[in-house]
Parts: sequence; C-alpha cells; structure tokens
Amino acid sequence: MKSNSRVPLGIIFAFLFYVVATSPAQSAKAPENLAALQSKLKAHVTQKKFDAGLFGVKIVSLDTGKILFENDSQKLFSPASNSKLYTTALGLDRLGADYKINTSLYSTAQPNGRGTLDGDLIVYGRGDPTINARVHDKDIFKALQPFVDALKKAGVKRIKGDLVGDESYYCQAPYGSGWDCDDLQSYYGAEISALTINDNCLQLSAKPAGIGKPCELSLSPATKYLKLVNRTKTVAKGGKRDISFIRPLGENVVYVSGQLPAGETNFTDDVTIHNPAGLFVTFLKEALEKNGIKVSGGVRTMNWIDRKAAPLDLSKLVELGSVESLPMRDILREIQKPSQNLYTDMLLSHVAEKVRTGTNQPAGSEDLGIRELNKFLGEVGIGHDETIFEEGSGLSRNNLTTPTATVKLLTFMSRHKDAEVYRAALPIAGVDGTLRNRMKNTAAAGNVRAKTGTLRWANSISGYVTTAGGEHLVFSVMLNRYSNSDDHRSSRQELDDLVVMLANFNGRSDESNQ
Repeated sequence: MKSNSRVPLGIIFAFLFYVVATSPAQSAKAPENLAALQSKLKAHVTQKKFDAGLFGVKIVSLDTGKILFENDSQKLFSPASNSKLYTTALGLDRLGADYKINTSLYSTAQPNGRGTLDGDLIVYGRGDPTINARVHDKDIFKALQPFVDALKKAGVKRIKGDLVGDESYYCQAPYGSGWDCDDLQSYYGAEISALTINDNCLQLSAKPAGIGKPCELSLSPATKYLKLVNRTKTVAKGGKRDISFIRPLGENVVYVSGQLPAGETNFTDDVTIHNPAGLFVTFLKEALEKNGIKVSGGVRTMNWIDRKAAPLDLSKLVELGSVESLPMRDILREIQKPSQNLYTDMLLSHVAEKVRTGTNQPAGSEDLGIRELNKFLGEVGIGHDETIFEEGSGLSRNNLTTPTATVKLLTFMSRHKDAEVYRAALPIAGVDGTLRNRMKNTAAAGNVRAKTGTLRWANSISGYVTTAGGEHLVFSVMLNRYSNSDDHRSSRQELDDLVVMLANFNGRSDESNQ
C-alpha cells in the first residue's frame, strides 16, 4: 500500500547535516580555483596551534612549473625518512635500475679431486640487503640456497677450514652518524654490515606457560647465535601483559623480563643482533650441512679494521661462485614502501665503495657516500646551503633539508631516465607501505605516491599527486617541533589534510593565463 506520509523538513535537514559532517574529506567543497586553494592552505598552516613549531610547505606544478603555494619553504627541517628520497635517487642515478649487488665465495684454491677445500671459505659481502627470510617465503635456508648451489656447482663437498664472514667492503662503524642510542634496541636501528642477513634481526616470541612459571621463549629463525636470559613469568588470567627486553650494545645476549597472563596470545617483537656477518656464516654452515657439505672448521668474521692488519688481496683468490641481489628497482621498493633504514644506509655505503674503486679516497664509506650525494645534489640544482646530511636513512636527527630542495629533487627525478622506477617504489596512499592506512576514502587514495617521515618531533610527507583537475603536482610538507595536545588527531593528519586538498583541487595553476 502506498503511503502518503511525509518526513518532517527538520529531520531531513538534520540528516543532511549529519552526512556532510561525517563524510570523508573530499566531500567538503573542493577549491575551484587557485586563489581558493591557496586560501585554504594558508588557513591550515597558520593555525595558532602551530605557532611554536615549524610548518614548511612547497607545492609546484610539474605541468607548468608554477609554484602553487609555499610556506617557510627555504627553512631547514628535519626530514626524518624523507631522507630516503635523496639516497634512493642517488643509488638509482649512479647504479641504474637493473644493477645487482654480488656476494662472492672465495678460497685460496679450487677444491681437489675429492671436492675438498683445504683452506677457508670466505663469504665476501658487498651490501646485498635482500638475503632474508621475509622475501623468501619466511625461510632463511631458502634465502641461503643459492650459496649452497654455487658451491655444489664448483664441486665443493667438504671445507676443511673455517667459514669466514667478511664484511670489510664497508669501512665504517656499524651505526649511522647521529643515531640516538635509544634507537639501537629496535629493528629500525639494526647494525649496518656489508654482509647482512635477515635484516640483521631475529623475531623474539614469548608464550605463556603454567602460572608462576617462566614464559616459553623462542627465536625465529631458530639459532643459538643469540642467547636469551629468561626473567619472565606467567601470571593468572586477567593480569597485566608486559614483556620487555634489552640487548647490551656489542653483545649477543638478550635479557627478557616481564609477564604474560595465562591463555594470552604470544608476544612477538624483533630484536637486533651484534656482528651480523657472524650470524650469516652461522646460518650458512647449517645450510651447507643440511645439503651434505661438511664444514670441519668453525665460523669467524673479518671487518675493515681486521683487514688493516690482514689485508685481503682478491686478485690472489679463486672465486668459486657468487650470488646476485634483487635488481636495484626492487631494492628501492623494499626501501621506500616500508621505510627500511638498514637498506638505505647500506645503499649509501655501496655507492661510496663503487666511487672509491680506482681512487685513493681515505674517507670512510658513510662519509664518502655523503660526498657523492652532495655531488649528485649539485647536479640536480640543489645548493650546499639547502641540505645537510650525515647519513642516508633519516634516523639521524642531524639530517636537515628544505621543502624547496625536496621539490627540486622530486622534479628532477620525474624527468630522470628511470623516473617510473623511482615513482613506483613510493608508498601509495590508502594502498600500501607506510601510507596503507592513511588518506583512505579520499581523492588521495590510490592517487598520491609519497614518502613519509616520522621522528619524535618531526613529521614529513613528500611526493606526487594528480589533482581533480588533472594537473600533476609535486609537493613537500614538513612539520617540526609541533607538540600535539589533541588525543583525537595525530600530527600526521595535519599533513594528510593538505595533501587531500591538493587531490581535490578542481582548478589549474595556469588559470590566470587561460
């Protein structure tokens, strides 16, 4: 039966108000012209809550070259992981998208007729970051199988000497300049090594046991290279879940303390290791023996300081085989999508050692890499007063750059021969990487490709966006020294709102010329 009843007008207006108030950002009236966009952007960055901080913005059209908006764009900011935009651009420019990093297997001689190596087997790393369980179906031995296969192909059946993990290709400390000591316990502060395995981390798990008993601890991949000291206990259901751990610097002992309630799910976290080259050859020895290649000796490591006393002359060694990394295009993706610090600093040092080849440069790997980065930035058109970098990943609080410099870099890379590789490595808003949960259900989702950056008092986002009007923009937004007092709104949201404004923009930067 058809009803003739009508909904009161007041209820309709109330409903419409609710829809507008609760709809995603793009439902708000989009700026129809450049003046309106600039007004909205200025109103956002000049809010009183930002008075004590620094809010830098630069937005430029890739189509027209026109500056759409800028605020404090020439000031130096802590870019945090926006530093990775610079290091990956350097690596791509100097090495190329198809470049691969070799890890070599050396000995003093070929195996004899019975397949025996009388001396040591040297595993010589050059900074391949991709030998890990994560990209090999979570199986560390699958990651090491190419090394086993290379030795089998060379006819090796037994090694009478030691397995030597040689990380001397990098001449530097295992930590980046300017890193905070608080970072070194976390996965994002893992040691830098030319012979790296499993991101130089192991996964620690704690499982409740009987009430009053210590929790059950385990490592993945399983190994005795890292010693666990168990100071945990299992408490009754409803108790507090609280597990913590500490690994003293320079040691491979982890002290685990705290408690888990009975019936709780496992606690898991990543713990870094000391001397990753040692873990590499420890796992490799196990992999070789699983495949019938006996190692009579032990495992040991050599770094660049050791090699000063016992120089390695590669020309006098036999290369039994080598294993290639993923190509640079994939390494860049593995850096940018999750914001991987270790891989970035390894890339900087690898570029440095490629530059060092054939020269007598006395600088350490990191310092030489920064010199090459500054040279590259000069080619981009970025002045020495626009950037201050001391390491590659952005974990250093001493890295500084300007929004203007970042926009110059992104503009340069948009016209680079490997522009699409560079762009494809960036996280996509609302889709993947560090942007997978940001700007969802907005015009930016699936559209914006950008690098994020986060430290305690620094947030940044820089990248590319296509506006609702079809214009291609490059942007850099950096917010430093902002103490957020709103529990319901993150500092990241302050940046995302600006980016969504750009995605919603219906006008054109050259509208005054039409």
